[in-house]
Amino acid sequence: MAFQYNRLDKDDVALLMVDHQSGLLSLVRDFSPDDFKNNVLALADIAKFFDIPTILTTSFEDGPNGPMVPELKETFPDAPYFPRPGQINCWDNEDFVKAVKATGKKQLLIAGVVTDVCVTFPALSALEEGYEVFVVTDASGTFNPVTRDTAWRRMEQGGAQLMNWFAVGCELHRDWRNDIEGFGGILAKHLPHYANLMQSFTAQKG
Repeated sequence: MAFQYNRLDKDDVALLMVDHQSGLLSLVRDFSPDDFKNNVLALADIAKFFDIPTILTTSFEDGPNGPMVPELKETFPDAPYFPRPGQINCWDNEDFVKAVKATGKKQLLIAGVVTDVCVTFPALSALEEGYEVFVVTDASGTFNPVTRDTAWRRMEQGGAQLMNWFAVGCELHRDWRNDIEGFGGILAKHLPHYANLMQSFTAQKG
């Protein structure tokens, strides 16, 4: 069977932001705290730019897991938000799954904390139900590289595609002729070296 390149489709994808909570962020050790938060917010900015339906959820936020990172609520003030009372796998929460299905999208971008549980469990559950799943690796974090790599392999074996936030943005954008300053501005905001590139472009254009 010939390989089929299944691309992200900005008109047929939803984003699930799972358990990016203040307490759980302290468990992330496969990225530096600053890099990880930048990656998460970059993904959020991309989703907002392309008007991707986004669903937010937290796990046991009244306990040690803590509240959701406030910047995500600020970026998506009208997004469906589900503070789960106890379910570890967000796919076990009926209201969350109903919201996913209500988007009508066939592709799902998933990012969360921690990678091996809060991302892997719903990714495998969604794959089982026929969704095309794309895991945003650098907007998901866990205890160490061994744990992360094991989770990545498990999801890949189930059929998930692994991507980073930069690749997500570029695959959604498809063609620089669609827009330069808007999309380039997002990349510049989250990648200092890309900011240099955009400054060079602006100076040349001027």
